[in-house]
Amino acid sequence: MTRLNPMTEEELVPYLEFLMVDYANEKVKAGNWPADQAMELSKAEFARLLPDGVHSADQYLFSIFDEAKGQNVGAIWFAARGEGGKKSAWIYDLLVYEEFRRQGYATQAMLALEDEVKKVGLDSIGLHVFGHNQSAYALYQKIGYETTNIVMAKKLE
Repeated sequence: MTRLNPMTEEELVPYLEFLMVDYANEKVKAGNWPADQAMELSKAEFARLLPDGVHSADQYLFSIFDEAKGQNVGAIWFAARGEGGKKSAWIYDLLVYEEFRRQGYATQAMLALEDEVKKVGLDSIGLHVFGHNQSAYALYQKIGYETTNIVMAKKLE
């Protein structure tokens, strides 16, 4: 069985180190940031979102824990955000460690997250998927997420 455990500060350090690099690379790959500024921009974004680490206001960070294996297999992070006078959950990241991918952990974590979102009084969940991440897009569709916006771009030579 998979459960979500609140992330500790000790778990946050390596998670953020990975996440800052990964996010910078994704933003470069998507064409949003120049490669020479990506790490600086990524670090600034995470400093803004998590100024107090795991105790940052309206931020909820969890380790994905496999009880049978007795170990963490990934992490998931959401925030309570307001838009249009209504608060909802916004997933900033879902990470399943490479050696545990394609074993159902992402689906289990996303479903377990629904209970965590309800616990803090929110009734909807949103997220962003990079256009090149088709496997994530397929996962979210499979578990009931619907496309609400599509942003497109064309690079001109």
